[in-house]
Amino acid sequence: MKKVLNAQFCLHSGLVCLFGLCVQMLFAQGIPALNSGRVVRLDSLYSEALQEYRRVDVWLPENYNAQQRYPVLYMHDGQMLFDPNTTWNKQSWEVDSVAGALIAAGKLRPFLVVAVWNGGKSRHVDYFPQKPAESLSKAQRDSMYLSVRNSGAAVFQNMQVRSDAYLRFLVRELKPMIDERFATLPDQPNTFIAGSSMGGLISMYAICEYPEIFGGAACLSTHWPGIFTVENNPIPAAFMSYLRWHLPDPRSHKLYFDYGTATLDALYPPLQQQADAIIKARGYRKSNWQTRAFPGAAHTEEAWKKRLHLPLMFLLTR
Repeated sequence: MKKVLNAQFCLHSGLVCLFGLCVQMLFAQGIPALNSGRVVRLDSLYSEALQEYRRVDVWLPENYNAQQRYPVLYMHDGQMLFDPNTTWNKQSWEVDSVAGALIAAGKLRPFLVVAVWNGGKSRHVDYFPQKPAESLSKAQRDSMYLSVRNSGAAVFQNMQVRSDAYLRFLVRELKPMIDERFATLPDQPNTFIAGSSMGGLISMYAICEYPEIFGGAACLSTHWPGIFTVENNPIPAAFMSYLRWHLPDPRSHKLYFDYGTATLDALYPPLQQQADAIIKARGYRKSNWQTRAFPGAAHTEEAWKKRLHLPLMFLLTR
């Protein structure tokens, strides 16, 4: 049976205190129920880089002890990571269950997960790697910004790509706060980043832009097309060119990629093969790089949940 975060109420209305923190308590907005560990919600965090507020859920493993120190995994799409009863599609990664089982079995050292909620309308522009976007010609960018989904909805929602600002929020604003308030191992070998689809793209971009911060990245079902077609699409080539010049040193970093072959993932195999050739040429080998294929796997949280143990084991096993 899932358990809901236990906490003690403060005298101040709307706040909850846990582990010395005071954070807003908004049960009506989906505090996740968990199978393992506990979640501390950091609500209404204002980002100077993004000029807006963001919500972050911090997952603490069973028996979390502030006298110890823990590696940290930063994950995107934080509202999709724990409790399927609180998500829009009733699916989730169930990170608490997967990570908790690996830790309980002694297969992984305990670690924290910083689950950063996406910005809804701004998700695509936050997660789309900015420097590759800016390398496109003006005509290519103009065409990119006019792209639509299969439903006819605008991909970029009349917004400009701003992933450099999103990464500044993660690295310069959020990470120092997490390291101050929680018992973390803040150094690069113990700091990781992960996501799927557009979250895979921004995880790749993060480790390239901030190799001194992130020691490893897990990029599941990486959305190499950037938009929702591969026909006459210059975006993948821009991503590949960026990778050639910006991949971090293989001696001090780990990279994990994977893809399915069904639904949206059907677009990815040939593009991932291009990325793999670049990664291999950079000097990555089996010890610090994996790319895995999952025939028949779709572009869903259920699919990512089923294989989440693989990137966790790869990144967090010393």
